[in-house]
Amino acid sequence: MKHHHAIYMHRSLFIFLMMVTGTCAMAQTDSKATPVDSIDVLMARIDSLTRADSVMTIEEEPVSSVLIDSTRIVKPKRDWNTWRPDPKRALWLALVLPGAGQIYNRKYWKLPIIYGGFIGCIYALTWNNMMYKDYSQAYLDLMDNDPGTASYNKFLHLGVEINSTNEERYKEIFKNRKDKYRRWRDLSIFVMIGVYALSVIDAYVDAELSAFDISKDLSLKVEPTVIPNHGGGNPLQAQSLGVNCKLNF
Repeated sequence: MKHHHAIYMHRSLFIFLMMVTGTCAMAQTDSKATPVDSIDVLMARIDSLTRADSVMTIEEEPVSSVLIDSTRIVKPKRDWNTWRPDPKRALWLALVLPGAGQIYNRKYWKLPIIYGGFIGCIYALTWNNMMYKDYSQAYLDLMDNDPGTASYNKFLHLGVEINSTNEERYKEIFKNRKDKYRRWRDLSIFVMIGVYALSVIDAYVDAELSAFDISKDLSLKVEPTVIPNHGGGNPLQAQSLGVNCKLNF
């Protein structure tokens, strides 16, 4: 831009000098020329110089634009029809965040199954842990023989009381229930770990099988067939029915 500005200033100065010298020359050589004629001649010269300037500017601009455009790197668009996921990347994504491997493999329909499994395991874990704590506290209150600690009453039916005749039976009931909810709580943890492991395995196997050939050339045909029996003396037993399996790959 500075270069073009300097050129324009030089050309303006040159036009001004040409106007002054042209006026003086015409006044000396042609004393009969009118002011209108001298002005027309000067305007014609100014017009020719302006046109030459515009032509030079137009010729220079495409060169700079071509140089600017040549430095741009156009990134080609990804073709999702031919794209195949990387099994290692899918494995690491699934290890870091459950469901991320399925998102990377573009299998979004599996996300509700995975997160539904996690939500179900978390709910089961929370519920069983709460029931385990309640029955554990009720069992402890029943064992300490303290009338002030009677949290076990909320588990009894209306009108039922624990006395010396049924105390041992309720101790056994509370002990069995607290052990049952503890096992279910621990089982919920193992099931959650299993859902996590299945999500990782599914992401890796799905990425590995993304390049597996599933074209129409792969087929398995099962059809009935007649199997000849060689060496049989009875003509009725010379043939028998069977099943023929054909695998094309």
